[in-house]
Amino acid sequence: MNLNLDFSFYNWDLIQNFVIKGLVFSVMLTIVATLGGIFFGTLLALMRLSGKKILVLPATIYVNGMRSVPLVMVILWFFLLVPLLIGKPIGAEMSAVITFVAFEAAYFSEIMRAGIQSIPRGQVYAGQAVGMTYGQNMRLVVLPQAFRNMLPVLLTQTIILFQDTSLVYAIGAYDMLKGFEVAGKNFGRPVEAYLAAAVLYFIICFTLSWFVKRLHKKIAIIR
Repeated sequence: MNLNLDFSFYNWDLIQNFVIKGLVFSVMLTIVATLGGIFFGTLLALMRLSGKKILVLPATIYVNGMRSVPLVMVILWFFLLVPLLIGKPIGAEMSAVITFVAFEAAYFSEIMRAGIQSIPRGQVYAGQAVGMTYGQNMRLVVLPQAFRNMLPVLLTQTIILFQDTSLVYAIGAYDMLKGFEVAGKNFGRPVEAYLAAAVLYFIICFTLSWFVKRLHKKIAIIR
């Protein structure tokens, strides 16, 4: 079998017209889902560590439920169900944003919970001794250290998140993979388009992984 691969049709105009638009959305989705996931994930982690059953139970059900379902199924659920619930369509891109924030919150919750639990209890007691409330203790003593300790893991999860953005292809959102697919169809070279997409995903993720590895070493030295 002779594939006769030909990448000569790739040029800057093609990349600018088809790929860049999708890459921008993939990066935007990654950033928004990371920030939203960390914010809501931290709230979920605090709920699970509160010791109050009324907070622990719903947070635990949410986190375990989300982590037990494939992301692509959650993407399809939100895309099909949210418009029915609110009575109007929200578009593939907005549906993808909502889905990723909701889904990633469960994963970031577990990372932050581990980070909070890694802080020595003596520091918590010291904060209480000087009159800090629970909220002040968490905000000023525990969470800053937890974020620093978990930063490499948070960034690693962000890299995985960027890879997972390709799953919005299932609902027709125009991400980086979709951009390559459209370019490949327009020029009759779908195989080359998918190969080029794989190479670009590899370059981006490998570079980010190398950065995280370096950061992890620096944090280990500081400790």
